[in-house]
Amino acid sequence: MMRKRYFYLIEIQYLGFRYHGWQKQPEVNTIQRMLERTLKYVLDNGVKFKTLSVGRTDAMVSARQSYVELFVDDFELDLEAFFPLLNLNLPPDIRALGIKETTKDFNIIQHPKVKEYQYLFAVGKKFHPFCAPFMVNIQQELNIPLMQQAAKLFEGTHDFWSYAHRSNENTITKGNITHCCLTKNEVYKANFFPENTYILIVKGAGFKRNQIRLMMGVLFDLGKGKIDIDFVKRTLNPKIHRIKLEHIAQASGLFLNKVTFE
Repeated sequence: MMRKRYFYLIEIQYLGFRYHGWQKQPEVNTIQRMLERTLKYVLDNGVKFKTLSVGRTDAMVSARQSYVELFVDDFELDLEAFFPLLNLNLPPDIRALGIKETTKDFNIIQHPKVKEYQYLFAVGKKFHPFCAPFMVNIQQELNIPLMQQAAKLFEGTHDFWSYAHRSNENTITKGNITHCCLTKNEVYKANFFPENTYILIVKGAGFKRNQIRLMMGVLFDLGKGKIDIDFVKRTLNPKIHRIKLEHIAQASGLFLNKVTFE
């Protein structure tokens, strides 16, 4: 008997602070583990399925908008009944925003897309503990104008070899960033947030492992006066300057904000 497979695209968002990233791992809690546990409960017993994400976020990284491709064998979903049940049974820090049927021709990994990441941080004295899941606290002064100037250097097509963590000879390190800016945070608000909060916004078709956090680490080092802006320029010219960066900024300030399929 031939298997019939049904294809769905689920739009989700999640707070990653208590999870070890997206991908299932033994003995730790991940977004994929909790989603698949919920799917197994909501679907009829014995229904075979698998999931594939638009990207693998690291431990403690959150997503305001992400996508998961759901493959279901020999069972067509009633989406009007299935969707509210999915949300009802997901943990409170994971929410499904929508679901639609797609086809076998759609490939969530290979389909052209633009991703927007945001990194949120606060400057000054130690912040309220409630801020910890959303932003990173830098308890010293930063040269924000210099950091803003350096952030624009990342725009355009570059060889991001210095910003590809644990790359090898087969890693494609060239990439294009269409937008990169650091500005005062006007996006996220709460009465327990400190007065001075900032946000880095980065858009591009794809990013290397820990690339955004390595970029943020360089900007933090620049703001603290540990490096100068010429150093940042040299990291973007690996043919001449082979600089492997080590400062990976904390994960809790990073959000996958938006994914746009082209």
